[in-house]
Amino acid sequence: MDTILLFLCTLLVWIMTPGLALFYGGLVQSKNVLNTSMHSISAIVVVTFTWVLVGFSLSFGGSSLWLGDFSFVGLNNVGFEPNVGFSETVPFALFMLFQLTFCTIAVSILTGSVAERMKFGPFLVFMALWVILVYSPVAHWVWGGGWIHSIGAIDFAGGTVVHISSGVSGLVLALLLGSRKPETKNKPHNLVITMIGAILVWFGWFGFNTGSALTFDSIAMSAFVNTVLASTAGIAGWILVERLTTKKVSIFGTLSGMLAGLVVITPAAGFVTYPGAFILGIAGGAICFFAITKLKAMLNYDDALDAFGLHGIGGIVGAIGTGVFQTSAVNPDISNGLLSGGGIMPVVAQIIAVAATIIFSAVMTFLIAKVISIFVTLRTDEKEELEGLDSVIHGEKAYE
Repeated sequence: MDTILLFLCTLLVWIMTPGLALFYGGLVQSKNVLNTSMHSISAIVVVTFTWVLVGFSLSFGGSSLWLGDFSFVGLNNVGFEPNVGFSETVPFALFMLFQLTFCTIAVSILTGSVAERMKFGPFLVFMALWVILVYSPVAHWVWGGGWIHSIGAIDFAGGTVVHISSGVSGLVLALLLGSRKPETKNKPHNLVITMIGAILVWFGWFGFNTGSALTFDSIAMSAFVNTVLASTAGIAGWILVERLTTKKVSIFGTLSGMLAGLVVITPAAGFVTYPGAFILGIAGGAICFFAITKLKAMLNYDDALDAFGLHGIGGIVGAIGTGVFQTSAVNPDISNGLLSGGGIMPVVAQIIAVAATIIFSAVMTFLIAKVISIFVTLRTDEKEELEGLDSVIHGEKAYE
């Protein structure tokens, strides 16, 4: 049963990346939809090669507090037999593939920050280096027995590992590239495509959170239910604030609220009660709305498709909120959080994990981008941006 569960959940998480390709593709100009979608599709290829070669080993190999070893390089010792350090029942190769899909969606998320203005080749190089130098260390800290795990901070399905790291990295990369020209900042060209992509991401997210239990037990069931509750609560939180401030209820806001709720519940899914999931979802939708509509305008940064506003901010809210709402009544393997009588220390541990992930992701992303820029220009030129990256880079058009 555990193997079948994780097999199905792995397929669900895999479909999230093509789904995100559609979600992002509909939000850009029609002349850039193929290039934007290709960022996510190419992430599948780049991450798979990098993960198999060294990423999985650096994330889950060894017992160091800081970084994995090379015991699983090239999938050495990764086969059908379970690795009891991670699961007593699931084939280790299947666990590896499940984690591969997490890494892939993380890379795909950050592509949203640089849409319509980054050269394709350098971005492929950036993806590979980011997996090795950012994602793998953070994954080891949290899930591989690293120092974040040792201080008692918890992350059920990737609030820090996937969403904060990718959201913050996307923001740093966007700042380095600079803003798009005003004449190239148009409204989404096809919200129907975006809606289809969002539905696929929503569908896949049930595997994202439920599968992280690695077995179908009460914790997995709680994660499944909490994912449904928080995603719908995220919609409610977003559109309530949107209605009060703009007098409108938009489909983009509805989809964004859903994603905000999903991101917020991800680190907490198997640790909190149903009311906790509702509260986190509503808070995530409302806070991410203000991050995207107010904070972004106030700080004047061009996070093209709001990877930071949804995933970075949502991940921070969810990770800290986990320390507030976590309870051993749902998961006996964890301590009680602030509201369950566990005191302030669970919240402090979560804040430390969040701060460390933000600082590390930002610094390493800056260094990776700067090193690549020594050899090649990262940003497309003004003529290419005006003509459209679909025809310039790929020699194709989405719509003839």
